[in-house]
Amino acid sequence: MGTDTRNTRAGRTELRVLRRDEWNTWYDSLVTAFGGAPESPEERELWEQLTEFDRSLGVWDGDACVGTAGAFSFRLTVPGGASVPAAGITMVGVAATHRRRGILTSMMRRQLDDVRSWGEPLAVLTASEPVIYGRFGYGIATMTTTAEIDTDRVRLSVPPGTDDVRLRFADPAAVRDECEAVYARQVAGRPGMLARRPGWEDLPLLDPASEREGSSPLQCVVAEREGEVVGYTRYFIKPEWDAYGPKGEVLLRDLEALDPAVYAALWRFLFDIDLTGRVSMRSRPVDDAWQHLVSDIRRCAVRQRDSLHVRLVDLGAALEARTYQTPVDVVFDVEDVFCPWNKGRWRLTGDAKGASCKRTGEPADLALPVRELAAAYLGGASLASLAGAGRVRELRAGALAEASVAFGSTVAPWLPHGF
Repeated sequence: MGTDTRNTRAGRTELRVLRRDEWNTWYDSLVTAFGGAPESPEERELWEQLTEFDRSLGVWDGDACVGTAGAFSFRLTVPGGASVPAAGITMVGVAATHRRRGILTSMMRRQLDDVRSWGEPLAVLTASEPVIYGRFGYGIATMTTTAEIDTDRVRLSVPPGTDDVRLRFADPAAVRDECEAVYARQVAGRPGMLARRPGWEDLPLLDPASEREGSSPLQCVVAEREGEVVGYTRYFIKPEWDAYGPKGEVLLRDLEALDPAVYAALWRFLFDIDLTGRVSMRSRPVDDAWQHLVSDIRRCAVRQRDSLHVRLVDLGAALEARTYQTPVDVVFDVEDVFCPWNKGRWRLTGDAKGASCKRTGEPADLALPVRELAAAYLGGASLASLAGAGRVRELRAGALAEASVAFGSTVAPWLPHGF
């Protein structure tokens, strides 16, 4: 697609694909839209390397960039383990001088048209403010857990074999490939995880000194069995003392493990680090197993917040890409104002082996907006719960229970990192 121009009260703006020589101006506009705090050179360099220029848009008012939006080429795990093409919507910003002129809507319109033309059935994003994207058909499909564990009072009960796991300190960069291999083995087992493309393996290693806020450099411990790396954790230590002694904090960035004993060994290590009294985490699965290892969940300050927002761009292809926990045969009547090609009745038939989703003239069993279908897509939000909020209407008795169970997932969907 080419250049789009539009007239506003302040004059004419131009929306077009980003050129390489415009990146610094474009990115500076994005930084300003997010408050203007400068990023470290390391972070800025990485995002420039990851930018896919032919999938990035800028809105220009003369020489000034007043709107930005990008779309990474991702593959997202869906229930059943398939890795589905998904556009990772990112770097969305509008200059404060150009609010309420339709710039965001024009970028969202162009993006979803592009994603459809690329043959990608899904678009996904993380939202700075979750209120923004629902009107464009994005539903909150995954939640994330944050917690602060009082390790002075909370103890772990670990499974057999934990003592047999060998742990060792390692330079995060030196064991990057071994850790990526562990991560890659986890991806197919949990909806919402991203298969990392070349270059993305450096994102978890970002550690600019200017952003440590008193914490240590990034540290890494790997778990080994028979010489093979079978798990790892990356973390920071933030020292703190008071009149009674040390009360430092462990700031967890990543933890992946290939079996329960390795998982428990890594958590026990984090709990036992000298001169600390707290382990804090910002983004873990809502069903993370450490919650069943601790002696007192109340002293872990567990909270949840939204994470991955999903948009069904090609509804039929998206629903056919995943499998279903139990047999399902249901007709959806879908409302989709922003992507009208999805609007109408669709018959979904499927089970744990596969699915078909085709247009139909048959009577509808459930009626709902596309946003609610997107929220349930990865198995994180229940269609029955959405119906309880009035977001889904049951038109055939029993259809809601059938679809709710079928859309579920044995493990909670989870996005392991932002983009």
